[in-house]
Amino acid sequence: VQLQASGGGSVQPGGSLQLSCASSGFPLDYFSIAWFRQAPGKEHEGIACIDTSDTKRAYYSDSVKGRFAISRDDAKNTVYLQMNSLKPEDTAVYYCAAGHIVGTDYFDEEEYHYWGQGTQVTVSS
Repeated sequence: VQLQASGGGSVQPGGSLQLSCASSGFPLDYFSIAWFRQAPGKEHEGIACIDTSDTKRAYYSDSVKGRFAISRDDAKNTVYLQMNSLKPEDTAVYYCAAGHIVGTDYFDEEEYHYWGQGTQVTVSS
């Protein structure tokens, strides 16, 4: 499974961006897909996860709940992260990851075996 993250860029505080995570040639239906981010000098942070196609349950970290929305379009083999009301503290490299969740922690990196290359998001005035 190869994942391609895209859609990053520079935006002013309060602005919006939509990230995409596309799979090349492999269906994502049976994978849970998560977005992680890493800000300079900080550890990886799991921020959003969407469960497999049969449930599509979404989970969010407290830091993005109410501002970000994760969705999936399995016909396009793509998962999206709509980011609204962006803040400077959202500045980070954003990664998507695919896995089969066994435990209850949807942001446990050990559950994700396939990772995209990362896309930079910069929020600054």
